[in-house]
Amino acid sequence: MSTSVTVNVFRWSALGVGVFYGFYHQLSISSAKRVAASKREWEHKESLISQAKAEWARQHPQETPKSSAAGSKDPNADLNVVLGISD
Repeated sequence: MSTSVTVNVFRWSALGVGVFYGFYHQLSISSAKRVAASKREWEHKESLISQAKAEWARQHPQETPKSSAAGSKDPNADLNVVLGISD
């Protein structure tokens, strides 16, 4: 009779451990999926930002200073251009 009690305790213990393991495993899978989705969303936002920056740079080209027109007597002259220092 003690053998059947021991077997039943083992069976119920195994069932309880299996249920808790399944719950833990499901949580880890869900967490990994949430992290992956968050990463994909972040990368998508980064690509949109880089595309917007490239489009803005294309639509608003920077004016380059004219080094030949810059003289030392000109009050609006850039000191780096006058001295010949390039960026």
